[in-house]
Amino acid sequence: MLTKISLEGEWKLQLDERKQGLNLPFQDVINLPGTTSHARKGPKNENVLIGALTDEYLFEGQAWYSKEITIPEELAGKNCSLYLERTRMTTVWLDGREIGSRNSLNTAHIYELEKLEAGSHTITVRVDNTDYPTKGGHLTSPDTQTNWNGITGRLELQFFGDSSLSDIRLTPDLAACSVRVTGLLKGATEGTVDVVAESFNSKNSHSAPQQEFAVSEGEFSFVYELGSDALLWSEFEPNLYNVSLVLKDGEAGVADRHELIFGLKEFKAAGDKFTINGEKTFLRGKHDGLIFPLTGYAPTDVEEWLRILGIAKSYGMNHYRFHTCCPPEAAFTAADMLGIYMEPELPFWGTITEEADEGHNQAEQDYLISEGYEILRAFGNHPSFVMMSLGNELWGSRTKIDSILKEYKAFDDRHLYTQGSNNHQFMPEILEHDDFFCGVRFSRDRLFRGSYAMCDAPQGHVQTDYPSTMKDYDDQIVPPSFGKEADSDEKAGGSIQIQYGTEAKTVEAGDVSGEWIPQMPVVSHEIGQYATFPNFEEIDKYQGSLKAENFKFFRERLESKGLGHLAGKYFESSGQLAVACYKEELEAAFRSRRLAGFQLLDLQDFSGQGTALVGVLDAFMDSKGMITPEEWRTFCSDAVLLARFPKYNYVAGERFIAAVELSWFRSGTPGNLSLHWELSAEDARLAEGSAEANIQAGSNYIDICQLTVDLPVVHRMTPAKLSLWIEGSDIRKSYDLWIYPQLIGSRIDEDEINLFEELSDEALALLEQGKNVLLMPKPESLENAIEGTYCTDFWCYPMFRSISESMNRPVPVGTMGLLIENNHPVFRDFPCEEHSTYPWWSIVQNSKSIIMDGTDREWSPIVQTIDNFERNHKLGFLFECRVGQGKLLVCALDASKAGETPEGRQFLSSLAGYMSSNEFNPQYNVSAAELRELIR
Repeated sequence: MLTKISLEGEWKLQLDERKQGLNLPFQDVINLPGTTSHARKGPKNENVLIGALTDEYLFEGQAWYSKEITIPEELAGKNCSLYLERTRMTTVWLDGREIGSRNSLNTAHIYELEKLEAGSHTITVRVDNTDYPTKGGHLTSPDTQTNWNGITGRLELQFFGDSSLSDIRLTPDLAACSVRVTGLLKGATEGTVDVVAESFNSKNSHSAPQQEFAVSEGEFSFVYELGSDALLWSEFEPNLYNVSLVLKDGEAGVADRHELIFGLKEFKAAGDKFTINGEKTFLRGKHDGLIFPLTGYAPTDVEEWLRILGIAKSYGMNHYRFHTCCPPEAAFTAADMLGIYMEPELPFWGTITEEADEGHNQAEQDYLISEGYEILRAFGNHPSFVMMSLGNELWGSRTKIDSILKEYKAFDDRHLYTQGSNNHQFMPEILEHDDFFCGVRFSRDRLFRGSYAMCDAPQGHVQTDYPSTMKDYDDQIVPPSFGKEADSDEKAGGSIQIQYGTEAKTVEAGDVSGEWIPQMPVVSHEIGQYATFPNFEEIDKYQGSLKAENFKFFRERLESKGLGHLAGKYFESSGQLAVACYKEELEAAFRSRRLAGFQLLDLQDFSGQGTALVGVLDAFMDSKGMITPEEWRTFCSDAVLLARFPKYNYVAGERFIAAVELSWFRSGTPGNLSLHWELSAEDARLAEGSAEANIQAGSNYIDICQLTVDLPVVHRMTPAKLSLWIEGSDIRKSYDLWIYPQLIGSRIDEDEINLFEELSDEALALLEQGKNVLLMPKPESLENAIEGTYCTDFWCYPMFRSISESMNRPVPVGTMGLLIENNHPVFRDFPCEEHSTYPWWSIVQNSKSIIMDGTDREWSPIVQTIDNFERNHKLGFLFECRVGQGKLLVCALDASKAGETPEGRQFLSSLAGYMSSNEFNPQYNVSAAELRELIR
């Protein structure tokens, strides 16, 4: 390109919802780049979305944009192209003459206008955001970007000489410190290309000398030497080059020039890990669906992507997986500058079929394949573009999927490819042309993720297992018993019912190979998904195209249940539980020595699919105040200290044993590291020590030492903390532990406490007589109650309730942890936080929470289970009241099961101590009839 004319600014606008055609009068104007929604054009949207943000001025149809342009004399007769960086399906007219149509959702629409005369011309662009050749995944979904209409990014006329270069590809050769340049020469039989490379974004500067290469019409190829001292690109040092190509066409002089970003790197799959320039790396990935609440569309400026990706990197991320979408060029440029490994994905979430299959849509399949080629052509030179996926959770023909992989790899072998993200869910297989595998299980029970939806049960260890730090996925990746047994159910084939997107579907299992072992890097797909309660203070941040009508509705629904005053506490307490769940989820991944990385869903909230508030950042990428980036990086970074121990709760005098290890994926080999550790309680140091570790070249998992501490005698429940740190570094870790007195009985003394398992006439009679009663109904006997579960809800209750119901499977429990009145005297012997912590695990798991809907606001449970924002039950885990002259404490807990653990025994002891004290003095009066209605 020789020069360009920007077309940014005011355009004439005509909305054409009914698609009436070209001769409509232009009755409005709009500033481009932008969208009709962001410009508030058209009628206000009367539809309010509950499961996603609402596009306030949603327009779907054809929108016509027209602009008068002036071609100066000096550009008259030059080859000219119209460049529209990011849009929908377009058709272009020049001076009333139709030029053509384009339909890429991922890449620029470029129209050759040929040679224009000097003077005035009219460009008219029709943008249609209906009847796409494919559904578009998260590129067009109201759950994420919205189905916007408009043109974003660069709008310009580009001018070229009689000859030009196109399809330029830069292929790095790390070993030779060079770059192979290939492309096409058009409009001339021969010419010369001057090449020069200057480093930027580097601590050290480097220049490669200018070199001249002769090229001939058609395809050309040459190797440009950078020199042995060339700078390498990686996550650790994202050194970049600006490569300048200048085409000279004989006496005509400069005919074309290109400025391209280049990074000298080699990203490979080597065994079960990825390598960057020969060093192993562990992918710490983030899902991204292009959620931008202020605009409804993805930014196209590098500065904004630097801000977004920089926030993610501050939380330890080095990888982005784009769910059924590809970001604009600015995202790749920012990733180049920050050192982020990018994985775009075809905009497809469905079934790949062959011609003979029912419902085969050849046009859609051809379009999707062509989109992949367009993505590779447009963004493939960026060093950050290292991986590519064919779609999300695909089903259908493995043969066809593999043939697409084969074709892409033959076309561009600079990237690693995978068949898709979590393809064939319960019966995945490695395909011949896969470079890595991304999924959640190898068979129904070989899980390598910590949480799952109920409809995809079995669930994960974070949801079901007694808390510890022992879990890793190595035995799931390579089972010790592999080859000894076969799971007949896995080989049976036939039809099965699966989660399919946000719905359910019956599919043919087909030929399943049974158990298999991956011989390539394995990346765990969409891990996490731990829900938090909405933060209604966030509503005021939605000042752009999208409005948080869903949040307003959730707030009104909560207030209608008389619980609005607890919204802030629900948000904070559910958030702290979610953070603890994420910590265990991520540490399990770092403990897994056969895993190559993970893709988190998500660091930020997901605005749609029922409204999935699963982030520690909100949808704007702003902190929700749950955890700092520094603390998050203690369990999500290129170097993570880990301590393996079987439980968090200990009896006084018990021996605490922990194996300390280090996951190390930093560049270079530091040699000796000095570990320091300390076990403390109540500001007193119980034990401390140090150990030396030597990291050999190529070592990524280092067993440092084993800690053994005989815990002290304590006379009350005592919180403790295990702290670990590497001297002279930012590498640290801490774990909360709890120590309990030895002489705690396993059951409540019924001679001292009037204990009942049902609200019997005898219990009511004692209350009428002014006695104190502890009511602990057996959880299984209660109907007006919600099952106890420690972990917070998975993803979003409304979405997975609906899916489970459609599949005739158990619905999720749907709760989000505890809200605890922790300064209440009942906890004098069971000190705790306002939110769920591990001493509550065995207590909650053996309980139910009673539904107290409609009861007076003043009757507030001491411990309340936080319900999801769809049901908004008032859930009493532990509550008290007066009945007649007596006093009642209620906890629907299986005391015998809870009493099997020291924390359960301590809790029961604390309940008994409270009831025996003068502090047991509930103020709220309840009738026997009201109690019977609740406790049933």
